[in-house]
Parts: sequence; C-alpha cells; structure tokens
Amino acid sequence: MPPALFAGVAAAGLAVSAWGARDRTTWFLETCWALAGLPLVVLLWRRFPLTGLLCGLLTAHALVLAVGGHYTYAQVPVGDWVRDTFGLERNPYDRFGHLMQGFVPAVLVRELLSRTSPLRGSRWLAPLTVCACLAFSACFELLEWLAAEIGGHGADAFLATQGDVWDTQWDMFCALIGSVLSLLLLTRLHDRQLRTLEGVARVRG
Repeated sequence: MPPALFAGVAAAGLAVSAWGARDRTTWFLETCWALAGLPLVVLLWRRFPLTGLLCGLLTAHALVLAVGGHYTYAQVPVGDWVRDTFGLERNPYDRFGHLMQGFVPAVLVRELLSRTSPLRGSRWLAPLTVCACLAFSACFELLEWLAAEIGGHGADAFLATQGDVWDTQWDMFCALIGSVLSLLLLTRLHDRQLRTLEGVARVRG
C-alpha cells in the first residue's frame, strides 16, 4: 500500500471518529498522539521514510485510538460484545488498546534505533526497545493521573478504569506483553524491510 494511502486512511479514520464523539475532550486526549504523529511523519517523509510494516502498524494504531476516542474505551460496542459473549467483568477494549500501545511502538522504537544508533544487530536492541515501550506506557499512566487530578470525575471517561483498582498496573503489563509479542512476531520481517529501505536509499543517493 502506498504511504499516501496509509496517511489517508488514518486521517479519514480520525475525522470520522471526531464526528459525533461522545465526549470531545476525551476524544482529543485519546487521539492526540495520532493527531501529532501523522503530520510529523508526512513532513519528515522525504528525509526519513518509514518501512511499509511500520506505516501499516501506525495506521492500525491510529484507527484503534480513533475508535476509543469516539466511544470512550469503556463503551466501545465491540468490547461490550466481547464482554457479554465471554462473561467478562469489564469491556476489554481498553486492554486491547494498551496491548497496541506496546505492539506498535516496539516497531517504531526498533526502527528508529536501528537506523540512527549503533544498536543495529546488537543483543541490546530488543531489551532496550521493550524498556522504551514500558517507559512510554508509564509516562502515559502519569498523564492519566494528571488528568484525574485536574479533571476529577470529569476525567473518568479518559481513565476508563471501570472500577479496577489495578487498572494502571494492567495497562503497563499489557504494553509489556504487546512489545514482546511484536518483537517475537515481526523482527525478521522488519529486518527485511529495513534492508530493502536502505537499498532504495543507496540507489537514490
């Protein structure tokens, strides 16, 4: 899929999710990462194009954020269906969102480190990638805490704890699992695409 099509799909998903969102503030807080990241990728594309794998994952993550922002994570219909079908205590879409919060950034961090640092091929690349994903997840939880302090009960839709006192720990654990799964499943494919990208850059250079 051409990079412009990935960007178009992400932009369209974000635009549709904004229309009729249940809570405008929650929508913005949930999607701000995609709103900031999409134009950044477009602006830097000529100097720093990304692999097709990363483009696809970033687009998928933007759509996950868009859905969560539109409905709020605790009220996503497909999550309600999963909860009712399998007899769960809560809507699991929030857990899925945090799994993606590790799965997608793992490839992003790995690509940035592989291309801009001496870590390419190093045994430290994988563990440092996981550590970076966990650090990002922890920062996000701190932002949620700040939102709760500032917004009080008005931030409940953004927090999506659904009464779980261990929600913060579960969120970070899901991000950890997502990052590890991403590296286990996608490392070989990612390495092939990185080599292809480097070959294209040499030809153009």
